[in-house]
Amino acid sequence: MAKFILRRLGFMLLTMLIVSIAIFLISEVAPGDVARHLLGQFATPEQVASFREQLGLNQPLHVRYLSWLIGSDWRARSKVGMPLRRIKRPKTDFYEWWAQEPDGTLICWKLDGEDLIARRLQPDGTTVESVDNGRWQTDEDGVSTFWGVDNLNHAVMWVKGGDTTFWMKSKGAGWWVEQKGGAVKYIPLLRGLLRGDPGESTQTRQPVADTIVRRVRNSAILAGIAFIIVMPLALVLGLIAGINEGKAIDRILSISSLVTTATPNFATGVFLILIFAYWLQVLPGATVFASDRAILENPKMLILPVATLTLIELGYVLRITRASMVEVMSSGYIRTAILKGLPYRHIVIKHALRNALMAPITVIMLHVNWLMGGIVVVEAIFGFPGLGTYLLTAAMYKDVFAIEAGAMVMVILAVGTQLVADIIYTFLNPRIRYG
Repeated sequence: MAKFILRRLGFMLLTMLIVSIAIFLISEVAPGDVARHLLGQFATPEQVASFREQLGLNQPLHVRYLSWLIGSDWRARSKVGMPLRRIKRPKTDFYEWWAQEPDGTLICWKLDGEDLIARRLQPDGTTVESVDNGRWQTDEDGVSTFWGVDNLNHAVMWVKGGDTTFWMKSKGAGWWVEQKGGAVKYIPLLRGLLRGDPGESTQTRQPVADTIVRRVRNSAILAGIAFIIVMPLALVLGLIAGINEGKAIDRILSISSLVTTATPNFATGVFLILIFAYWLQVLPGATVFASDRAILENPKMLILPVATLTLIELGYVLRITRASMVEVMSSGYIRTAILKGLPYRHIVIKHALRNALMAPITVIMLHVNWLMGGIVVVEAIFGFPGLGTYLLTAAMYKDVFAIEAGAMVMVILAVGTQLVADIIYTFLNPRIRYG
């Protein structure tokens, strides 16, 4: 078993590496320009070119992939010649990159005309600015340049006397403003997916990792509650229907499950909202997250989303379990056990049950992945801030870092749940042994 798990873990890592390349390539070559999408259709070619440079979109494809996977700070450090540190702003969800001087002081720079201005971070969180022209390096052609860290989380190369124009998003407004003193080369700073930093959202400018952790947690709560309710109930009802094939209870359960499975999830959600939120007014029809503790403060918000997922999943798993149980009960070894006169309950529990659960376990493990990321419609109907709606929004705005990180979370869930399913098989069927 240990060898099997180690082997599967190795295949999981290889699978995730291959899938990460595929996800990166698909998101990068998908139609539409990220810079043009963010700046708007009326942006000038100069604005688009400047913004593409700031995002690092002009770098070779393999460089962007390696930066996304293992980070770009190691490459930027060799340019800047100083250690680089990433710190979180107090009382915010934003991070800043700084260079670190030998005495431990954190520093970044900006260009003001021909003057290089250093900004040093003080212990109280304020910054002190001073002229720092001694850092210019002049080449044999008389051109003075400097590699440093700007205040927008880039490692950049400035040229002395350069009046390069660049565009940045105004902190107090939602539009892009023109600035002078831009750099001629940019390296967007990030630590990389393997170190928990897949980049910043191009839409919100917040770290994708922090946002996606909250979204995964929200979806895990919703999916977990639905899973705990649906799976035991569906398995029990499916087994009852399979044992009583052709009887009234089997027909009732089969027809009911077919109705719930065939009904679109958006119709189920709207139907429940209409009854319980609009007519009876006993449950909220939307999930409003005013804080991270919103679910604990008002658990009623989860009832309708969980009920919608329950109705959707219950019928599907029930029918799979029923079909598996009917097949097992009609097999030769079960008929032999019946002819030998073994008690019916003993036959069902000791011989039929384990084998009948093999197919449902596969379906259940696959549906764990679906419950986490595939419930986009349910989350959209109830305004639930989960992983599904996060991926949908990221795709609509072509937020490449968010799309890539969310897709990798789904891959990890998919391969992880299949490993769990394989381990469960060994307990359900003693004939299965992994070398």
